[in-house]
Amino acid sequence: MNRVETIVREVYGPDAALPYAVRLPGGASRETWALDVVVPGGDRHELVLRLDGPGGGLEAGTGLAEEARLMRAAAVAGVPVPHVVAAGGPYVLMSRIPGETIPRRILRDEAYREARPKLAAQCGRALAAIHRMPLSGLPETGPANEPEPATAPQAVSADPLRFWRDVLDLTGQPHPVFELALRRLEADRPPAVPPSVVHGDFRNGNLIVGPEGVRAVLDWELAHAGDPLEDLGWLCVKAWRFGSPLPVGGFGGYAELTAAYEEAGGRPVDLDALRWWETFGVLKWGIICVMQTMRHLRGGASSVELAALGRRACQNEWDLLGLLT
Repeated sequence: MNRVETIVREVYGPDAALPYAVRLPGGASRETWALDVVVPGGDRHELVLRLDGPGGGLEAGTGLAEEARLMRAAAVAGVPVPHVVAAGGPYVLMSRIPGETIPRRILRDEAYREARPKLAAQCGRALAAIHRMPLSGLPETGPANEPEPATAPQAVSADPLRFWRDVLDLTGQPHPVFELALRRLEADRPPAVPPSVVHGDFRNGNLIVGPEGVRAVLDWELAHAGDPLEDLGWLCVKAWRFGSPLPVGGFGGYAELTAAYEEAGGRPVDLDALRWWETFGVLKWGIICVMQTMRHLRGGASSVELAALGRRACQNEWDLLGLLT
């Protein structure tokens, strides 16, 4: 808590009061706090503070200072994001946007009934804005700062398919369906395209949604340069539908997503390439499930949540068999 108070008073002055400060659940390598700050004169600021862990947060992807820089660039490009109030090496302080992030509530609660039919198109427009962001806003990437597979399950690689093959090999676990998917994807790669900024984890669960629709895109630590269809494919991965039959985040169809994306300035979407990236996303999530379970079994992190992810590997294998037919 002393850390939180220190940052607040550095930003708002020594007389700033902190009547509300609650650490939010989730995040093994980073802390997230909901704060209310009152400054002399009575103005109240509702905020979210994210703090890097002792290792600087690089084990989870981009550091928070770089993430703050990306969010500022995203705002300029027209992406709905929280306003970054201040950022330093170990923290980012941003506005707290009301709304829902829990997918099952977004997909089922009456409060979001009118929003749901709009979400696929809104995601398409947000992704088009992300993909026109300047590549210069990305942190430097390369072998020197590419996260290790064991600690950054969605790390970026110049060849993502090769990267995830290496991750699967490191688990030492036999998964014939994943091997089949790797071979099929390798044999049927879509044509290379000029790289764009890729969010890296754009999905239902990383969006703040209100009754009118998407209010903010969260979690920018996995942003990198790559094929923009990686983002669209990841949004369509079956795991992020949460039981809904609708392929785009559980709330919409491919046509709604792609039409809005193209109308907002995104490149024309090749549906075969989109299917390739969706298949890649299912494969990646399946390998992540294996990897996270191995972290638990091998003593890297004792966690019921990590152990439970193991059973989802077979769900992704089943999904892959459907996609590969």
